Amino acid sequence: MEDKNIIELFFKRSENAILETDKKYGKYCRKISYNILYDFNDAEECTNDTYLKLWENIPPNRPNYFLSYISKIIRNISLNLYDKKNTGKRGKGEVPILLDELSECIPSNVYTENEFIKNEDLKMLTKYLNEFLYTLNDKKRIIFIRRYFFAESIKDISYKTGIGENSIKSILFRQRKALKKYLEKEGVIV
Repeated sequence: MEDKNIIELFFKRSENAILETDKKYGKYCRKISYNILYDFNDAEECTNDTYLKLWENIPPNRPNYFLSYISKIIRNISLNLYDKKNTGKRGKGEVPILLDELSECIPSNVYTENEFIKNEDLKMLTKYLNEFLYTLNDKKRIIFIRRYFFAESIKDISYKTGIGENSIKSILFRQRKALKKYLEKEGVIV
């Protein structure tokens, strides 16, 4: 079913909206959540919470890019659960690794999404990050987003892109260095 038709079902308040969303994007949502939480039960819970959030927000919202809209919701819900479950301890998922990797190029006072939200400079940092991503070619942008937005492992990115794991690591290393340089050029203190 087309995304616009699924959104129309939400506007009609049809329970089929949830069924069709799950049919089309359920596996995708669970994978994003699992990449963050490394727990199938938690991923399922976050997916269900995502459907509830969609039900509560459509209407009035009418997302132009339904998949991006869902991705952002599932990612935020999963990160919030991750924070809740791992406060004060190191988790076993990709998130601690990602935060360590990004610590070299993101301002030191910004570690979790919740702190991003509190940060007054969020809009500028987001603007700079988006500008930086547009300087990358498609392949590099996809690798960066898969790693740092969807929290995919190096192994999964390698499998999906057909690029060797060592090459993925090198690409990400160079991208982090380039991001740091770009942010410093824009006046962001790293």
